[in-house]
Amino acid sequence: MPTESTDRFEQRLDAEKGRLQECQVQHGVASCYHCPQCIGCETRQAYVQAVYDSMSKGETGGFDF
Repeated sequence: MPTESTDRFEQRLDAEKGRLQECQVQHGVASCYHCPQCIGCETRQAYVQAVYDSMSKGETGGFDF
């Protein structure tokens, strides 16, 4: 059963994903990598952070890829 914190992380991830997709549509790109503003983009960084937070459920620590 999902916990309250899980819901919070998943909701934020969904919201940031929506913002990212809207931005891609506005810029006419199918991927952030095709956008000249990719590096340093606050929208993309917020989405990446939401992904990490959703994976870790707010626990500190890193991911080794």
